[in-house]
Amino acid sequence: MGEIEVRGISASPGIGMGKVFRLEQKRLVIPEEEIPEEQVEQEIGRFLEGRRKAFEQLAGIHARAVENLSGEEAEVFEGHLEILMDEDLEEEIKERIGGYRFSAEKALGEVFEENAREMEELENPYMRERAADLRDIGRRLLYAVAGEELVSLDSLEEEVIVIAEDLTPSDTAQMDKKRILGFATERGGLTSHVTIMAKSLEIPAVVGAGELLSHCRDNQIAVLDGTAGSVVFDPREETRSACGEKISLLKKEREFLDRLRDLPAETLDGHRVELCANIGSERELEGVLSHGAEGIGLFRTEFLYMDKGRLPTEEEQFAVYRKVAESLGGKGIIIRTLDIGGDKDVPGLGLQKEENPFLGWRAVRMCLDLPEMFALQLRAILRASHYGKLRIMYPMVISLSEIRRLNALLGKAKDDLRAAGVPFDEDIEVGIMIETPAAALTAHILIREVDFFSIGTNDLTQYTLAVDRGNERIADLYQPLHPAVLQLIHRVILASHEEGKWTGMCGELAGDERAAPLLLGMGLDEFSMSAGSIPRIKDIIRRSSRADLRELAVRVLNAGESREILEILKAYRSESLSPGTQGQNDLI
Repeated sequence: MGEIEVRGISASPGIGMGKVFRLEQKRLVIPEEEIPEEQVEQEIGRFLEGRRKAFEQLAGIHARAVENLSGEEAEVFEGHLEILMDEDLEEEIKERIGGYRFSAEKALGEVFEENAREMEELENPYMRERAADLRDIGRRLLYAVAGEELVSLDSLEEEVIVIAEDLTPSDTAQMDKKRILGFATERGGLTSHVTIMAKSLEIPAVVGAGELLSHCRDNQIAVLDGTAGSVVFDPREETRSACGEKISLLKKEREFLDRLRDLPAETLDGHRVELCANIGSERELEGVLSHGAEGIGLFRTEFLYMDKGRLPTEEEQFAVYRKVAESLGGKGIIIRTLDIGGDKDVPGLGLQKEENPFLGWRAVRMCLDLPEMFALQLRAILRASHYGKLRIMYPMVISLSEIRRLNALLGKAKDDLRAAGVPFDEDIEVGIMIETPAAALTAHILIREVDFFSIGTNDLTQYTLAVDRGNERIADLYQPLHPAVLQLIHRVILASHEEGKWTGMCGELAGDERAAPLLLGMGLDEFSMSAGSIPRIKDIIRRSSRADLRELAVRVLNAGESREILEILKAYRSESLSPGTQGQNDLI
């Protein structure tokens, strides 16, 4: 068999070469025949015993995830445990067993599959991806009830490239970085938990690669390039040699980048910016500090509202915010107030399904309608500001009146704390996320009411271009480097500077190596990204000249289409950046 290359979606960068391990589970035969009435209680007992075993397995996976993954990813398995023990699902399964005389396997299989299909029919891509979570839980329960073992990735004895039709979140959480050189799946997209976890674990990954399993066999040699989104089976000698060179270059690059950790993000001509990290829980603090972040540019607070069966108390929120404040030792921390809506299930809020939750009752719209709930969060943040440099940021703002109403609620929270003699930072800075065209186009007005802006490019791009960023059929239309998006970004930065204030960016574009020189040239003051992206962006900044970057920005802002912009940025990277790390300048 000659060399075969299969291309998919780049899910996590990096490259690996090794033996193939095909992850395939044993096919179960589900009893279809009706059970006799006297067997009903026995089948219910088998279901409950299987659920107990599945709970123990998931609890172990959750413990490992807490140890190896960031907080946001580990919390996925807290949700899995809750779903597994859900009383409504339990009653549905018991009804199928007792009322329809189904076997335990058939009953639970149908219940979980029906719920997963309902989720897949939702328009929201985030919720569609969660159907995979339901199937993951249902599969584990099914195998436990049937008395069969699932093939696990935590018992591998040698280094391998994992190939699978798809990987569940629990599969990925059990991966050992020392054994998994990379993985590729036939299915999956960029918003799946598997992709998120691969990046968190820093394992090279390719998803959505189509017919993979038909091209490979166990112990076959494969080269997986997560950056290029390709898998090569039975690679030729020249392919293996090129892979070895890339792996060597990546190792040298990591060593070089490690030496930059404590150096400032400063251009060759002395211009400094701040490089910060985005986090989803306090468990991610270790990564923030180890990658040299100068602060936290986005602290998502949604996890506090989603991992319990009720809304968080003021004290619970205060404890988390205080821990983060004290851990950063005086570095700036931007806490985004609750940004949630009908696309997520939040116990205690009773959110109703909406036709388009991303344009619906969410974020500050919800907080303004639920001022008592919002006040708890504001007081918790204010109290924690006594222990570090906290900032408050409102998401999804579209008007001046919203800012004024939000600030009025903040003012009342301050008055309450003063009256109670509780200390807080009287000068705490307040900013807004710029993620709607409305906010970007009126930035020159909105900046008068706040201290800073932070641009959320993920939503700004999809709202500006009218492109659902989770829809794979139109993925090529989702272009953060589209001229319209860049014009809005530039407008926002200029508006803040004209008032002597600053603008940061916390969307995916902030960690994009192609965009870093352009954003510097536009005048962006702060970049916030996943912690693992910070070293490479810092390297680019330290090899750049601000004067050259201003000229680059002018050229790009005069370009008429995304393709032309990409060509300009590629030419700049290859011709103008001073020598630094090698082998990474051809990523465009």
